[in-house]
Amino acid sequence: MKPSALTTHVLDTANGVPAAGMAVELWRIEAEAPVLVTARVTNADGRTDTPLMDAASFRPGRYELRFAVGAYFAARGADAGFLDVVTIRVGLSAGQGHYHVPLLCSPWSYTTYRGS
Repeated sequence: MKPSALTTHVLDTANGVPAAGMAVELWRIEAEAPVLVTARVTNADGRTDTPLMDAASFRPGRYELRFAVGAYFAARGADAGFLDVVTIRVGLSAGQGHYHVPLLCSPWSYTTYRGS
Protein backbone atom coordinates (compact mmCIF):
# COMPACT_ATOMS: atom_id res chain seq x y z
CA MET A 1 0.00 0.00 0.00
CA LYS A 2 1.18 3.50 -0.82
CA PRO A 3 1.50 5.82 2.18
CA SER A 4 -1.05 8.64 2.07
CA ALA A 5 -0.53 12.35 2.78
CA LEU A 6 -2.36 15.62 2.07
CA THR A 7 -0.96 18.89 0.69
CA THR A 8 -2.35 22.04 -0.90
CA HIS A 9 -1.25 24.88 -3.15
CA VAL A 10 -3.14 28.17 -3.60
CA LEU A 11 -2.83 30.40 -6.67
CA ASP A 12 -4.21 33.94 -6.91
CA THR A 13 -5.49 33.87 -10.49
CA ALA A 14 -6.67 37.51 -10.36
CA ASN A 15 -3.05 38.64 -10.04
CA GLY A 16 -1.21 35.68 -11.55
CA VAL A 17 0.79 34.93 -8.38
CA PRO A 18 0.96 32.33 -5.61
CA ALA A 19 -1.45 33.22 -2.77
CA ALA A 20 1.14 33.92 -0.07
CA GLY A 21 -0.21 34.50 3.43
CA MET A 22 -3.59 32.77 3.05
CA ALA A 23 -4.95 30.98 6.12
CA VAL A 24 -5.91 27.34 5.53
CA GLU A 25 -7.64 25.05 8.01
CA LEU A 26 -8.12 21.29 7.81
CA TRP A 27 -11.16 19.88 9.61
CA ARG A 28 -12.03 16.19 10.06
CA ILE A 29 -15.78 15.60 9.66
CA GLU A 30 -17.07 13.61 12.63
CA ALA A 31 -20.67 12.59 13.43
CA GLU A 32 -20.87 14.88 16.47
CA ALA A 33 -19.09 17.96 15.09
CA PRO A 34 -16.11 18.82 12.87
CA VAL A 35 -12.69 18.61 14.56
CA LEU A 36 -9.87 21.01 13.69
CA VAL A 37 -6.84 18.99 12.57
CA THR A 38 -4.48 21.85 11.70
CA ALA A 39 -4.35 25.51 10.77
CA ARG A 40 -1.61 26.83 8.51
CA VAL A 41 -0.70 29.89 6.44
CA THR A 42 0.63 29.60 2.90
CA ASN A 43 4.23 30.59 2.19
CA ALA A 44 5.63 32.74 -0.65
CA ASP A 45 5.00 29.88 -3.08
CA GLY A 46 1.33 29.55 -2.03
CA ARG A 47 2.00 26.23 -0.27
CA THR A 48 2.11 25.27 3.39
CA ASP A 49 5.62 24.64 4.70
CA THR A 50 4.66 21.12 5.77
CA PRO A 51 1.85 18.79 4.62
CA LEU A 52 -1.58 19.31 6.13
CA MET A 53 -1.33 15.61 7.02
CA ASP A 54 1.87 13.68 6.57
CA ALA A 55 2.04 9.90 6.16
CA ALA A 56 2.65 9.37 9.90
CA SER A 57 -0.45 11.32 10.98
CA PHE A 58 -2.71 10.37 8.04
CA ARG A 59 -6.15 9.10 9.02
CA PRO A 60 -8.75 8.10 6.38
CA GLY A 61 -12.09 9.87 6.46
CA ARG A 62 -14.05 12.90 5.31
CA TYR A 63 -12.34 16.28 5.60
CA GLU A 64 -12.91 19.94 4.86
CA LEU A 65 -10.22 22.33 3.73
CA ARG A 66 -11.23 25.89 4.58
CA PHE A 67 -9.42 28.65 2.70
CA ALA A 68 -9.71 32.28 3.94
CA VAL A 69 -10.05 33.72 0.44
CA GLY A 70 -11.97 36.86 1.47
CA ALA A 71 -9.46 37.85 4.14
CA TYR A 72 -6.57 37.21 1.74
CA PHE A 73 -7.97 39.55 -0.94
CA ALA A 74 -9.13 42.16 1.60
CA ALA A 75 -5.56 42.34 2.97
CA ARG A 76 -4.44 43.17 -0.57
CA GLY A 77 -7.02 45.93 -1.03
CA ALA A 78 -9.20 43.93 -3.40
CA ASP A 79 -12.97 43.60 -3.41
CA ALA A 80 -13.49 40.79 -0.91
CA GLY A 81 -17.26 41.03 -0.52
CA PHE A 82 -18.25 38.03 -2.61
CA LEU A 83 -16.16 35.02 -1.50
CA ASP A 84 -15.34 34.62 2.17
CA VAL A 85 -14.23 31.14 3.24
CA VAL A 86 -13.99 28.61 0.43
CA THR A 87 -14.71 25.13 1.77
CA ILE A 88 -13.73 22.00 -0.12
CA ARG A 89 -14.94 18.69 1.30
CA VAL A 90 -12.97 15.59 0.34
CA GLY A 91 -12.94 11.90 1.14
CA LEU A 92 -9.49 10.45 1.83
CA SER A 93 -8.69 6.74 1.81
CA ALA A 94 -5.65 4.87 3.07
CA GLY A 95 -3.21 3.48 0.55
CA GLN A 96 -4.05 5.98 -2.19
CA GLY A 97 -0.77 7.85 -2.09
CA HIS A 98 -0.35 11.60 -2.08
CA TYR A 99 -3.53 13.69 -2.07
CA HIS A 100 -2.92 17.21 -3.37
CA VAL A 101 -5.75 19.79 -3.41
CA PRO A 102 -4.84 22.94 -5.36
CA LEU A 103 -7.07 26.01 -5.16
CA LEU A 104 -7.09 28.58 -7.95
CA CYS A 105 -8.99 31.66 -6.81
CA SER A 106 -9.91 35.28 -7.38
CA PRO A 107 -12.23 37.50 -5.29
CA TRP A 108 -15.15 36.23 -7.42
CA SER A 109 -14.45 32.61 -8.33
CA TYR A 110 -12.47 29.48 -7.57
CA THR A 111 -11.72 26.02 -8.93
CA THR A 112 -10.00 22.92 -7.59
CA TYR A 113 -9.02 19.42 -8.64
CA ARG A 114 -7.05 16.46 -7.33
CA GLY A 115 -3.50 17.32 -8.22
CA SER A 116 -0.37 15.21 -8.16
